[in-house]
Amino acid sequence: MLKRIITSIIAVMIFIPILVFSNTWVFPIAMSFACLVACFEMMSCIGQKKNIWLMIPICLIGLAFPIGMRYAYLMSAQHPNTFFEVIKLAMGIFFILALYIFSVAVFDHKKLPITDAGLIYASIAYIVAAFTSIVYIHDFIDYGGYIYLLVFICAWITDTFAYFTGRFFGKHKLIPEVSPKKTVEGAIGGVVFCVISAIIFAIVVENFFIGTGKANYLVLGISAVFISVVSQTGDLIMSVIKRHYGIKDYGKLFPGHGGILDRFDSVLAVSILFAVICTYFNMFS
Repeated sequence: MLKRIITSIIAVMIFIPILVFSNTWVFPIAMSFACLVACFEMMSCIGQKKNIWLMIPICLIGLAFPIGMRYAYLMSAQHPNTFFEVIKLAMGIFFILALYIFSVAVFDHKKLPITDAGLIYASIAYIVAAFTSIVYIHDFIDYGGYIYLLVFICAWITDTFAYFTGRFFGKHKLIPEVSPKKTVEGAIGGVVFCVISAIIFAIVVENFFIGTGKANYLVLGISAVFISVVSQTGDLIMSVIKRHYGIKDYGKLFPGHGGILDRFDSVLAVSILFAVICTYFNMFS
């Protein structure tokens, strides 16, 4: 327990300055580093960390995409079509990556089963899209410099209160084959506190930071419900993969907590959904 507490304190001390300097290159670089480590952890889980034919291109893609999103934002001021050009480039890269990974599975099928190749492509695309989405929300969405924080707040509030609600009130197991300790009551508690936290966040931002901007509380509230559900689903997704490959943690970057994928499992799912929601609905206006 002491190790977990110390690790949490150190992690917070590192994470807060990254958020404070989110308008600088510190933030996208940090997201790219986290994405790189997450890709490495997933490859290690699947048993392909020594496969240089896969590791090199995948790690380069993981490192490049979040930084590339910040670059697209800076360039869009001078060239409005930059974002769409970057999206087309990204789609092309992922199409080529799919062909490449499955080609490796064909020519090196003894070391890379086709089922593992499919999971590698899906999981890496998921991880890269998630960390890139965080930078996208920050840079391209109105009031994104505040709104992106909801990705972390909603994910971690859901996780925290799902745990405590389940511990004190949980009686019905959610999906015991995947995660024995999660309960239905805990899941409901996570949703409730996620919605409350999102509303409180909106009130604080509206009244103390954005001046004339007004929060769309209905959109925020409804979004928080879906985000919380997806957050818990993201946690379960990563648990399923760990159980399939028989590992306890994805990494050891955070002693007592695991790796990036162990700590950001719910954040990954939330960031992708939230990026889609923010693209079509205004959280603040």
